[in-house]
Amino acid sequence: MGSKTTEGNLFEDFAAGQVFQHAIPRTVTEGDVALYISLTGDRHPLNCSTEFARSLGFDQMPVHDLLVFHIVFGRAVPDVSLNSPANLGYADVRFPQPVFAGDTLHAETKVLGRRETSRDDVGIVWVHTTGFNQQDEVVLQFYRWAMVNKRDATTSSSIDDAPALPPQVAVEDISVPKQLDLSKFDPVATGGNAFWEDYQPGERVAHPQGITMENAEQQMATRLYQNTARVHFNEHLQKDSRLGTRIIYGGHIISVSYANSYDGLENVIRILAFNAGTHANPTVAGDTLYAWTDVLERIDLDRPDAGALRLRLVGVKNLDPRQEPIDLKVIDEKRAREQYHPNVVLDLDYTVLMPKRT
Repeated sequence: MGSKTTEGNLFEDFAAGQVFQHAIPRTVTEGDVALYISLTGDRHPLNCSTEFARSLGFDQMPVHDLLVFHIVFGRAVPDVSLNSPANLGYADVRFPQPVFAGDTLHAETKVLGRRETSRDDVGIVWVHTTGFNQQDEVVLQFYRWAMVNKRDATTSSSIDDAPALPPQVAVEDISVPKQLDLSKFDPVATGGNAFWEDYQPGERVAHPQGITMENAEQQMATRLYQNTARVHFNEHLQKDSRLGTRIIYGGHIISVSYANSYDGLENVIRILAFNAGTHANPTVAGDTLYAWTDVLERIDLDRPDAGALRLRLVGVKNLDPRQEPIDLKVIDEKRAREQYHPNVVLDLDYTVLMPKRT
């Protein structure tokens, strides 16, 4: 009789065209929403005030877009990245419609390709994951690529069928909830005084908050999403790794950076898309996270009440960018190539919905 347990897939187990139907469907509850706020410090009123949500046309408060992302991501971990030392990036992340408490989410993932690396012990795997609600309506879809441990470090497959990914989500693929009505938007609820018209491409918003990462919080958050990746939990395993300790889940870095960005972007209604995202460097417990946002583009959605902003959210560890100027990328003299500054941990190109002043 074979083993009743699984150790997860390794690099050699993946092949382009594979489809995983992930286990453990997840009903999202109001308790999940409250715990997400507690663990990340998020303050967006649409996701914490039923009355504010109703004033914008919703019957009830939508679940935070990033909580949806993390829960769907968590469905895929046992099949895709249980043996991953690092998730590397995202592309073409779309949120076709909102999720509400009581909805049940499930997911599937298609393998797109893989590639050997300069390291003998790991390769990179590209996948596309789709999240559905109980009516099998798509609520989330995204590409991602992850470093995955190999079974045999002495053998190279020489495979390289990495896919070409879209550089951004096309405007026609951006979805605004059909029930959203911003005619009664009240900035008193957000505390913000800047609207879509007030943000200019090239502008930088340096956010004032710094938050120190704690293992207890990131482990609770990661468990909330039922993400079982070992690098976030197993200190005994990680003591022999390059960093010698657990790595903070990259999604937690996204959530905390996004929560930090509230100051200066208070009137953001919801996330419409991730165009591209990179976990530039790892974060561990004790690191203090800061953030800044660059305004990349102002997009008119042909609506009288709202437009979109394409933003670049940069997460930085152990440097306050308001006090210590920092370049996003630097030159690695040994390799003679450009790379992320060692204190940059997140580079997220994403698009948000913002009310118009008129």
